Amino acid sequence: MVLKNSRIPLGRADALAAQAIREAHQSGFPVEDVIPVAGLRRYAPAVDGAVLVAIVDEAHHADVLSGFARMSLVRSVIGNTASHLRVITDRGLLEVHVASPHRAGAALVWHTGTRRHTKWLQTRATAFNLTFIDGRLERNGNSPPHVPDEDVFYRLLDLPFIPPELREGEDEIVAAERGNLPSLIDTLNIRGDLHMHSTWSDGRDSILQMARSARDLGYEYIAITDHSERSWASRKLLSVEIPLQRQEIEAVRSKVPGIDILHGVEVDIMPDGSLDFDDDTLAGFDIVLASLHDPAGDDGVQLTQRYVQAMWHPLVTIITHPANRSPALSNGYELDFNRLFRAAVSTNTAMEIDGAPGHLDMDGRIARRAAAAGVTLAVNSDCHRAEALGRQMCFGIGTARRGWVTPVQVVNMGEIDGIREFIARKRGRSTPT
Repeated sequence: MVLKNSRIPLGRADALAAQAIREAHQSGFPVEDVIPVAGLRRYAPAVDGAVLVAIVDEAHHADVLSGFARMSLVRSVIGNTASHLRVITDRGLLEVHVASPHRAGAALVWHTGTRRHTKWLQTRATAFNLTFIDGRLERNGNSPPHVPDEDVFYRLLDLPFIPPELREGEDEIVAAERGNLPSLIDTLNIRGDLHMHSTWSDGRDSILQMARSARDLGYEYIAITDHSERSWASRKLLSVEIPLQRQEIEAVRSKVPGIDILHGVEVDIMPDGSLDFDDDTLAGFDIVLASLHDPAGDDGVQLTQRYVQAMWHPLVTIITHPANRSPALSNGYELDFNRLFRAAVSTNTAMEIDGAPGHLDMDGRIARRAAAAGVTLAVNSDCHRAEALGRQMCFGIGTARRGWVTPVQVVNMGEIDGIREFIARKRGRSTPT
């Protein structure tokens, strides 16, 4: 389904926010901190623009807002008040709010959560003789409380801290009241990345560069998973090149000690449900990821069947970015996810949460359903550039956190021996008759 609106992808908003924050610090703005909020902080796949909260003494509010308005990235100012600024840039809308340090916690909660989330908090605040409005928490009839951070804010409402990614106005406040908020995964839990591309297909950097960058991030293992020869990628790994790529990986293993490198492939699921490479070829890879890039005119029922057929293949370890979505542009395939979840559990096939800004797939709601169904998840970067490995993994982790995902549900939170055991278990399964 193609979307038609003015929203922009998370990746573009993140780049805009990073540029504005970098320029603010380089220009010496008198700020304690500048923090992305709204959908960007919640890792929403598509947002209206980049929204920031600048923590700054009240005496400097006007100076800081004027400074943001004069930034080189600004094309026009479309709104400004004593507490906030809205401007247009080449990358989209940028909005900046200022908050004094003693009110920072309330401002961050207000500008991060959806309106449904903040409305629930407003209602709850009244029970504690408080008023929560426009990023300020006031004590009715008395001096305002000191709210320097979000922990203090939620504690004043007798709630535990609610992670930003959960502040959607759904069931997170009820879960917080009952003490049922999950212990979400974090970038610190990541042991390895099982989906990335090199110059053997459409990646920009060599296997050596990808491995060194991954090791610098502290990863214990990676999988090099270039596209198979009939994929829609601009460049592909040809079957005749596989032995050469394997030799290169062997050489890189000796050059980059301290990290395991799996020789993998992202193989396309063909219109008839078969895989792009034959079984003998696939068996030579350490790990096989299967993707569906070409819908070939199939409807959701047929696309779901193609995935299920791939899941029953004993050599397929992970199904990647199943909806093949493109945030702010397309919702992707309309699949029967319940059927996919059942097949994934039955076949011991993992399903991916993809951190590439062009996918962010499975999205939070689907990922939460997958986890509840008992599906083993993999959170990967799907990265094509060494310098973006960490950034795209953060997007994947943020998307998983939106899905209430915990570390025990994610296969690449474990050690390399666990990865190898997971692959071997699947490869020992027989295809159903």
